[in-house]
Amino acid sequence: MPMSPAEIQQLRDLMEYEAARTAPPEGFPALPDIPAGRYVDPRYYQLELDHVWRKSWLLAGHIDEIPEPGCFRLWENAGQPVVLVHAEGGAINAFYNTCSHRGAPVVTEESGKKKRLTCQYHGWSYSHEGELMAIRDPEDFRDLDFSCRGLKEVRCERFGNLIFVNFDEEAPTLLDWLGPIAAEWEEFQFDKCRLAARHVWDLDCNWKIAMEANTEVYHVRSIHPKTVSPILDDRRNVNTLYLNGHGRMVAPVPAGDRGNLDAVGVPDDVVQIDTVGEIARTCTQSYGLFPNLVAPLSAAAIPPILFWPNGIDKCRMETWTMAPDWGDGVAPDLWTDNNGESLCQVLLEDTQFGEKIQKSMESYGFKGVPLSYQEVRIYHWNQAADQCIGIENVPEELRVQQVIGDEWIYPNDPRLAFVSAEVPARQASPERP
Repeated sequence: MPMSPAEIQQLRDLMEYEAARTAPPEGFPALPDIPAGRYVDPRYYQLELDHVWRKSWLLAGHIDEIPEPGCFRLWENAGQPVVLVHAEGGAINAFYNTCSHRGAPVVTEESGKKKRLTCQYHGWSYSHEGELMAIRDPEDFRDLDFSCRGLKEVRCERFGNLIFVNFDEEAPTLLDWLGPIAAEWEEFQFDKCRLAARHVWDLDCNWKIAMEANTEVYHVRSIHPKTVSPILDDRRNVNTLYLNGHGRMVAPVPAGDRGNLDAVGVPDDVVQIDTVGEIARTCTQSYGLFPNLVAPLSAAAIPPILFWPNGIDKCRMETWTMAPDWGDGVAPDLWTDNNGESLCQVLLEDTQFGEKIQKSMESYGFKGVPLSYQEVRIYHWNQAADQCIGIENVPEELRVQQVIGDEWIYPNDPRLAFVSAEVPARQASPERP
């Protein structure tokens, strides 16, 4: 369901509080520098591979990519060979793409449809549930127990039409991982939006450099003066922090622009998600889902961007567009031009400095990153990353200090205590600072 009137008003009041403040909120901690090594040190990169990518829920696919029983799709974005399978009973399963005989892949095509998953090396075949069904020359094996020779399962859960995987058997459920975000996302009908576009781009920088450009608005007036800045009031941006490293930003259209779909760049003739409420229709509303997903949500589309490591100084940026059924019209794609021929202008602006930043961070002169209050979601992410890794496992010189306490994590928000006293004063003198 959309936000309630009380929740909307609370957000509007917080926007005005943010516009009026002349310093970070009272009680907000000073943010120590992010150590430089978190972007360039092989030790921290390995810790990310061993813990962050292994223990987190990762978006791997959309039901449109494996729409019928028997359909499969390979997925290796997190460095592990995984095959997603639509089983006969309707379930979506994930397995390591590794035959239990000699380790060969059970499928080699990127996608397709098969009654069984059969290893081409020696012909061992498996059901869509991962069970070993048949082997070649069974008489040559003694006491081979089929029941324990199936494909190794990868945890797989869905949120609407999205398919997530997790390599950690002890991890919480996907819904517990999402926390209150799951309820906030209900208005966007993830169970009805189709996959319209999915493209991958190689970038020459650490994956966090690329992702962080999409998790703060401090850069908007410098990098996006003609694209984003005219439709996003960065001084009224409201950041919200959630458990597990997730975050959200909500920023209205600048004063003087019409606060409607036209103002945020959505044409009136686009098929819309009719359950979406006022905030997503009149503001830029974007979520960061730990560890690597950024999702601006609107009445017209669900267009997540994902960032995957491809080496310590290289990454892959994946752009998705999901939308209500567009019928016989052209499938929408918010992030690329000419169906993946090139990135759109906004993402070209966001990615233009990645390689240069990487080189600068590798220099002798780079010691760390001082973050502003506006960049709090980056620091919050780093705290969560060290918690995921295990703070004791992170070399002391690479750790971030755990300075953002639970009092700043949703539903807690000390700013709300200041709003009730300051809103009446602003109403009497509405000029912006």
